[in-house]
Amino acid sequence: MNRLFATAALLVAAVSLPTAQGARMRARDLNIVVGALPTGRLNAITDVAGVLVGHATIVKGEGALKVGQGPVRTGVTAVLPRRDIWFNGVYAATHTLNGDGEMTGTHWIRDRETLMHPVLITNTGSVGTVHEAEIAFMNERHPSRDWAFLPVVAETWDGTLNDVRGQHVKKEHVFAAIDAAKDGMVTEGNVGGGTGMICYGFKGGIGTASRRVPESAGSYTVGVLVQANFGRRPELTVAGVPVGREIPDLTPEIKREGGAAADINVDHEGSVIVVVATDAPLSSRQLERLAARASLGLARTGSTSGNTSGDIFIAFSTGNSIPQSASSRTLSATFVSPESTATLNPLFQAVVEATEESVLNALMKAETMTGINGNTVHALPYDRLKAAMAKYGR
Repeated sequence: MNRLFATAALLVAAVSLPTAQGARMRARDLNIVVGALPTGRLNAITDVAGVLVGHATIVKGEGALKVGQGPVRTGVTAVLPRRDIWFNGVYAATHTLNGDGEMTGTHWIRDRETLMHPVLITNTGSVGTVHEAEIAFMNERHPSRDWAFLPVVAETWDGTLNDVRGQHVKKEHVFAAIDAAKDGMVTEGNVGGGTGMICYGFKGGIGTASRRVPESAGSYTVGVLVQANFGRRPELTVAGVPVGREIPDLTPEIKREGGAAADINVDHEGSVIVVVATDAPLSSRQLERLAARASLGLARTGSTSGNTSGDIFIAFSTGNSIPQSASSRTLSATFVSPESTATLNPLFQAVVEATEESVLNALMKAETMTGINGNTVHALPYDRLKAAMAKYGR
């Protein structure tokens, strides 16, 4: 077997291994339902036909931080709008709620109005490596695609648990995540780019959800995937309940000098990457409006963003295909009318609801993790969550 493919297979297998903590559940498995619109079949971004998601997860080492050696708690997540995205693009747009973060390639998306790369999500220290690796992927797998050197790579910071300066995400991990991208169920929680992330002082990571708009609005699907690494504990709100205030303890245990652990309330503004997909035929300008609504979904979980927060969103539509061909002078495309309030309003609502539930799914599925220096971030405890919901009649 080719060494690279063997590595990819090993990484993919590692993602699916069970953990000692037992199965974690999604929000709806815990009878927590947010929003009014129905979900897609999988309640995931992959409910949008053609969208694929893959992860490569790196978990190795224990003990004291040694930069460049570990411990490592990180990875990369790939979202492909379509399998042949390098040759047939989609309309896309981005929105920045707060800009202390990175998503590469956004200037060209803004001007070109289209996306012709996977969306790759990783940690802050690995953006450059992942960017370079995606170019290598094109060179090796699609050598005829010889001019597109502006990959889309987004990040959030995982330095509480991971050797973030060690740049442990390598070319083989990026190849593995793209090769693993598939439709169907999406693995959530401590996987891919979300492996070492923290959300509202609990363990965070990858989460996803979807919504379908009514037949009167076109029966379109909206899917969202988040890398959740944001929020202060007192802000956490679940279906309107101030869960963060009800569980003020179990905050991240950060090792101080001498090795003693302190259960401290870290003022973690953090960051979040939101990927919005839809099959509704929308223009780039309409997609920018869609992406902006992710802010409202985050707010429904309690977020107020922050001065050092990187809250960056990208939205794309699979409703039109854009061939990468210099010979085409014109392109025929169909768009939802900008006057169609009956369609656009439900799509906006779908983004808000799916973003909110994606964050909750990231929290519900993530597991307690110990990383560098023995730092530990706890999973949201189901029993405490249930008690808080019951206290408020939910």
